[in-house]
Amino acid sequence: MDRMEVGIRELRLNLSRYVARVREGAEVVVTDHGTPVARLGPIDEEEAHYQRLVREGVVTPPKRPKAKALPQLIPLEGEGPLVSEMVLEDRG
Repeated sequence: MDRMEVGIRELRLNLSRYVARVREGAEVVVTDHGTPVARLGPIDEEEAHYQRLVREGVVTPPKRPKAKALPQLIPLEGEGPLVSEMVLEDRG
């Protein structure tokens, strides 16, 4: 990977040029008075946002796999109160 350093002022004046270099795969290290303060680089298409958060320890992946689709609903038969009405009555 091609790597270059650029000062903040130079970056601000020629941002489009440096973004074009990043698109080509280069990494741009931004410096402030010679001290590196930021890094611009291409986005890794294979690494999704979620995967990055897991890697950084911000998100913990689930311990068990995602649940399967819900079963098909069973139609109710007969007369009577709705379940929501019974819950509200129970809560009083």
